[in-house]
Amino acid sequence: MSGTLYIVATPIGNLEDMTFRAVRILKEVDLIAAEDTRHSKKLLGHYGITTPAIACHEYNETQKAHDLIQRLETGTTIALISDAGTPLISDPGYRLVSQAQEKGIPIVPVPGCNAALTGLSASGLPTDSFIFLGFPPKKQGRLESFLNDAARHKATLIFYESPRRIMRLISSAIMAFGDRQACLARELTKQYEEFIPGPLSLILSTLEVREIVKGECVLFIKGADEQPADLSSDQIEIMIMDGLNQDMRTGELAKKIAELANRPKPKVYDMILALKKRS
Repeated sequence: MSGTLYIVATPIGNLEDMTFRAVRILKEVDLIAAEDTRHSKKLLGHYGITTPAIACHEYNETQKAHDLIQRLETGTTIALISDAGTPLISDPGYRLVSQAQEKGIPIVPVPGCNAALTGLSASGLPTDSFIFLGFPPKKQGRLESFLNDAARHKATLIFYESPRRIMRLISSAIMAFGDRQACLARELTKQYEEFIPGPLSLILSTLEVREIVKGECVLFIKGADEQPADLSSDQIEIMIMDGLNQDMRTGELAKKIAELANRPKPKVYDMILALKKRS
């Protein structure tokens, strides 16, 4: 008989968030496939888990999946873990799980932490419907297209982003969505955990005055309303400045903001020209 593949969630920061079942499974399996064995060493050592571990990450997953499937077929039990949270959620493991399913190998999820749901529960945004969009594209052109496609969704939007690119994401989101209500969660479950709720412009201005932004970030943005929002003049000015900073053409910028702000395009055009003269 084949072995079982366990998909084991681990803490996203606070080691106390490990479940009793996860500890037991990691002690009982024959092998642990970890995203980074060096990173997981601290967690395994904390709970006295001595099970052998091998690396299975995005760069070697194709080859490792083949090797692990062979072991599973001969009866080896394996636990898959990522660096933090639930495996496969913006982490490696899809190829392994997909191939195991094709081979009829038993797959057992062991639930636990997930940064998206952990942050959503405290974001203050609607939780009845949400869309997880993971890490957005790094190139600006692809990012803008990605956000424009996401703008129509009425569900709460969830993004993962690195601290180096979080301000660029928020600035681009303002242009794609308008100044929507949002919440930034940073360093979830860790000592310096932080939630910054409010309009996207407020979150951006909060980060801009800091010398550096640290920790992995989860950004939650309210979904689209049925009708375009009536934004204030100050909010429209923020959108205009973001657009000018991205070197958007005046006509293109006026059209986009007019649609988002529910204002006549000529009036927005005049606002852009006035801001250009002032700056």
